[in-house]
Amino acid sequence: METTSNEPAIVRQLSTQEAAALADLASIFDDLQTVLRCCERLLGELRAAEQAEPDDLVLEAVWTTAVLSYTRCFADSDHGERLAETDVTATALQGDVLAWHRVLVQLRRHYADVDNPRERFAVGTTLDADGTPNGIAVTSAPQPRLDDVTIRQTGALAYELSKIVNQRIDACQAQVLATASTMPAADLAKLPRIDVAVSI
Repeated sequence: METTSNEPAIVRQLSTQEAAALADLASIFDDLQTVLRCCERLLGELRAAEQAEPDDLVLEAVWTTAVLSYTRCFADSDHGERLAETDVTATALQGDVLAWHRVLVQLRRHYADVDNPRERFAVGTTLDADGTPNGIAVTSAPQPRLDDVTIRQTGALAYELSKIVNQRIDACQAQVLATASTMPAADLAKLPRIDVAVSI
């Protein structure tokens, strides 16, 4: 099997600070792409729901994945390569974008809470005409259903943030390559080898 000029013959793992930062940025970009894919899927599910009853399980699963993926981009990192609220305000989006970002962060806590995120339950007693308890009633109030605006706002924010991250990836790649270029070939040869899938 022959490799093309675009396929590296050998890849060695770098453990520099720049390489760790680049790995973080790649992970953030992947999470943002996941958010975008989730939003596209959700919009498709909502369109399909106009013809039939929506699949609430699919909506919840995909939306939860979107929220978790989005908020993971802002979680603390050992390398400090995470997004911050200043990145949110640096997007080209109009309106109170920071407020929406904070809603998404709060939703992540909501979905990870011990309480049921779908419905709020209450228990009461049924009473006879004379006020004597004669049974138990368990009631539930569903949480608001996911809507088109919520999905589109989240997707737009993820898209704008992915452009910011992509610029950082380009700059960081140049730094990593510059550092690797200064390392002696003998030192590079000692680094752990990374297996790379080769397209056929």
